[in-house]
Amino acid sequence: MIFLKTEDEIERMRAANQLVAATLAEVGRAVAPGISTAQLNRLADEFIRDHGAIPTFLGFPNPYGSPFPGSICTSVNEVVVHGVPSEDVVLKDGDIISVDCGTLLDGYNGDSCYTFQVGEVAEDVRQLLRTTKEALYLGIGQAVAGHRIGDISYAVQTHCEAQGYGVVREFVGHGIGRDMHEDPQVPNYGRRGQGKQIKNGLCIAIEPMITMGTYEVYMSEDKWSIYTRDSRPAAHFEHTIAIHHGKVDILSSFEEIEVLEAQRNQTL
Repeated sequence: MIFLKTEDEIERMRAANQLVAATLAEVGRAVAPGISTAQLNRLADEFIRDHGAIPTFLGFPNPYGSPFPGSICTSVNEVVVHGVPSEDVVLKDGDIISVDCGTLLDGYNGDSCYTFQVGEVAEDVRQLLRTTKEALYLGIGQAVAGHRIGDISYAVQTHCEAQGYGVVREFVGHGIGRDMHEDPQVPNYGRRGQGKQIKNGLCIAIEPMITMGTYEVYMSEDKWSIYTRDSRPAAHFEHTIAIHHGKVDILSSFEEIEVLEAQRNQTL
């Protein structure tokens, strides 16, 4: 069942998503060669709790009955999604890391992901990140009242596949609100004019997960981390949006992260 949100609910979700944005920026400041993903996880957990929220991902169950052990997902290089923070995973120059974050604030969830560059990253990997981020905004551009979920999916898929990238099938975007995962599912592949109709009050997380090679993936023994089958890099960007007065309202934000990235680029 799809739960359309009221004006008040959308504002509560905006607050939760702005906290996610601030948390991602805080983590982004710490991303550097030599830091472990466990350190990033502790930083995020403390920041979320200091701002009166709960890290939604911590303890979140999967279909295998395994609770997620971190407060953020930290997916490095060929890990597509759901990477488990670890003291053993230490970032090095040239890596990329997708940090997925969720917060529960005042009864409503926020959810967003950003793929960060670690030091100097190869140009072909930077292009993967640019394309994935472009696809996110192309998908968002289709999320207007009267369109259908398939219009979002088609926009993401065609943009990425036209440049030779793989579009992951097994993991998709989703509705969001009081629960982290609500209806409808929002695939990153599909046909225009198909799927549920987009209506005012709909809140969804759009999240392209795009690979440099094959779209095929596999699950690691931890029952969480998802890897590309060909071990090539993957990127993941996500925004939570609301359909508000017929138009898209992006509830999360990359603005603070993008300022940070611009400052780092000036020093390189």
